[in-house]
This record gives sequence, C-alpha cells and structure tokens, in this order.
Amino acid sequence: MTNQVSNEARVIPLRPVPARPAGPESSPARNTGNTQNRETRENAGQREGKEPLWRDLVGEVLRRERRSQERTLKDVADAARISLPYLSEIERGRKEASSEVLAAAAHALGLGLADLLSLTHAELTRHTTPHRRPAAARPRPSTGLCLAA
Repeated sequence: MTNQVSNEARVIPLRPVPARPAGPESSPARNTGNTQNRETRENAGQREGKEPLWRDLVGEVLRRERRSQERTLKDVADAARISLPYLSEIERGRKEASSEVLAAAAHALGLGLADLLSLTHAELTRHTTPHRRPAAARPRPSTGLCLAA
C-alpha cells in the first residue's frame, strides 16, 4: 500500500483574516476607493478620535502655504524639482516624504525645513489640545531629585 502526497500547497494563516462588513462597499466590484477618498477629505486627526498623522499635517501646512502665495502645484513642484503628482500626494497626506523632499518643497515656498516643522508642530498642537488628558492624569515633570540606595 503506497501513501501518496498531494502536490497542492497548504496555506496556514498566521493571523486571522478580519471579517468584512456586509454592505455594498465591501463587495470587491463596487470598492472604487471612495472610502479612502472620504478619509482624506476629512480633517486630519478626525479619524475615529485618533491623533492626526504627521504626513496629513505636513500636507495641510504645505497646501495652506502654497495657496496663501497663490501658487499652483506645478509652479511649486518645478521649483522644488519634485514631480507634480508626488507633491500632490504629499499635500493630500498620502505619502511620507523624506526630509530632503520636505526641505525642497519648503524652500520652494520660501520656508526653511525648521519653519515647515514648526508650523506642522503648531498644527499638531491645535489638533490635539482638546484631546489632552486631565492635569491629574498627566505625569508630573521631574524635579531632578534622585535618591540612591
């Protein structure tokens, strides 16, 4: 009696596959990315009560600065030597840009990298201030006193 082994590969899932919610958006034929577009149209930081993503805030700052100067995406992309679609994706918070790319975009807008980061930090503070923990729950700042045994 011979024992034959199947040539079919067995797939062993490492993580459980999340169940898809029932509805028209969950069917593969109807999912056209509208959910993702809706998410990018929301204000940064409004995703289910979570803190905003850094890339969303950087994009908001870059777009606000570009529009305040009444410049087009093409104009800024050319000045920064970045492709127009890539700069657009950075502004929409779809891409995590490197520090070199962010510096180039900032310089094209007449800002330094430190200026861009400072403006983004201010935006982060503005978005997260109402969500801060109560003072009693915050860790106390260190007084610098250290005891040794």
